[in-house]
Amino acid sequence: MKYLNLNDFDRAWIFRHKELPLTDSVKLAIKPYTESVSNQLWNQYISQNSGHPSQFGPSDWPSKKGVWLEKAEWQAAWDSELNDLPEMLLAHLDWDDNTNVLFFYDSDRVIETSWKVFKQSWKNFLFFDDGPILLGKKRKQAVQFLQDGSFSLGNRPD
Repeated sequence: MKYLNLNDFDRAWIFRHKELPLTDSVKLAIKPYTESVSNQLWNQYISQNSGHPSQFGPSDWPSKKGVWLEKAEWQAAWDSELNDLPEMLLAHLDWDDNTNVLFFYDSDRVIETSWKVFKQSWKNFLFFDDGPILLGKKRKQAVQFLQDGSFSLGNRPD
């Protein structure tokens, strides 16, 4: 089994939150991976040394100099009545709606969805904002969301 049923995901409540309702079709397109597959993806895309963004060391690409190009705020957009992602983030991630994206909370929690669905449900994803990283599966661009209400835009190294 590659994916968990969304209801079996330990953070599923963020996608059922009454303040940020999602349609059933959107919820069906949010696919958390099992812990073992999450670990594999984390090792492949993020780090083989650290299990959580707070533990990144100098050998992990998210800690390397030159990876993160710009920093901006996401909190004001999250708090607004609108559901739009910050414009700077959209400009950096010039992906088509069908791009498969991976959202990495930590080595045990990785979710796959489409860019279109992420844009519709990004506020739900960010109930946990302790350094998660968003990547496109076959893309270089990356975003890390930080607890201070900011995000960093960058590119994964080759």
